[in-house]
Amino acid sequence: MKQYQTVIPPASHWSFRMRRGTQLTLTDVEGGANVGMVFYNPENLLERYNAPDTLKAQHTFKLTKGHCLYSDMGRIFASIIEDSLGWHETVCGNSHASHIESQWGKRDYQNDRNNWQQNGHDAMLVEMAKYGLTQADITANLNLFSKVETDDEGSMTLVEQHSKAGAHLTLRFEMDTLVILHTCPHPLSQADQYPRKPVSLLLEKALPVADDDLCKNSRPENQRGFANNSLYHFGLEA
Repeated sequence: MKQYQTVIPPASHWSFRMRRGTQLTLTDVEGGANVGMVFYNPENLLERYNAPDTLKAQHTFKLTKGHCLYSDMGRIFASIIEDSLGWHETVCGNSHASHIESQWGKRDYQNDRNNWQQNGHDAMLVEMAKYGLTQADITANLNLFSKVETDDEGSMTLVEQHSKAGAHLTLRFEMDTLVILHTCPHPLSQADQYPRKPVSLLLEKALPVADDDLCKNSRPENQRGFANNSLYHFGLEA
């Protein structure tokens, strides 16, 4: 089976157009990783990942195996078909330069080269610019491998070292999708040192969606989402 594999270094960014019927497996190489990720429709960049609809449609606060990742058009970009971790969050957004400087001090590439401390917001903007996307196109992102807890007052705290070395999840893409990601720290990280955690990435062809597919059948809303995808692809292929 045709495959592509690489390692995304810490504090880096990456993008790729995933085709319908392919899958992406991400693995936390050392433990403690965070992967900020967003999706866009490469045929219509105005359609992008929608965090509120993803959570609301599936009656959940966390994401794991069996969940689908929705666009703002009610379609499904991808399904989580495997997950060894059990909790990934999509409510806290990206780290910004102010977060990084406040927690670990200011470093930039001009002075510190590969020891600089990139933030998720800027990393994502750099990658988005390759496709003509700007800050106006930023949407709430996934934070894969990260877990947040809330206290009685509703304040959120990152669970440090939630993800152990070897933790992995697999996304099956239900439509052509522009994937943009970074490996910068979670915005709530309180680590003593700037987290530098690599993530491995494997691309390969996915098996066809079966009638008893977990993601498709875990919620009635997901069945409607797959139906919306079918209509969308009918229009493209007619």
